[in-house]
Amino acid sequence: MSVPMKNGGMAVWKVIFYVILSGVTTGIGAFFGAIIGSISETIIAISLSFAAGAMLYIVSGELIPESNNLYKGRMSAVGNMIGFIIGIFATKI
Repeated sequence: MSVPMKNGGMAVWKVIFYVILSGVTTGIGAFFGAIIGSISETIIAISLSFAAGAMLYIVSGELIPESNNLYKGRMSAVGNMIGFIIGIFATKI
């Protein structure tokens, strides 16, 4: 996270501030997730499925088209398909 911001010309103190801010919010989210998750397994399942859907949206909408533009080949598409297949079979174990 910090390397792209620094390479983009952002001041070092701003980079450090945003990295620390990101870490603090992650800790706060983990704290509330532990509290809410201890209430019910259903809530944990809903939360994890929402997070998985959000990650699939980001990968499908942003990363796959960008990798196709950068590498102009089929390797990125094949790699994504293999990754999805491995992910599906890994959940069965």
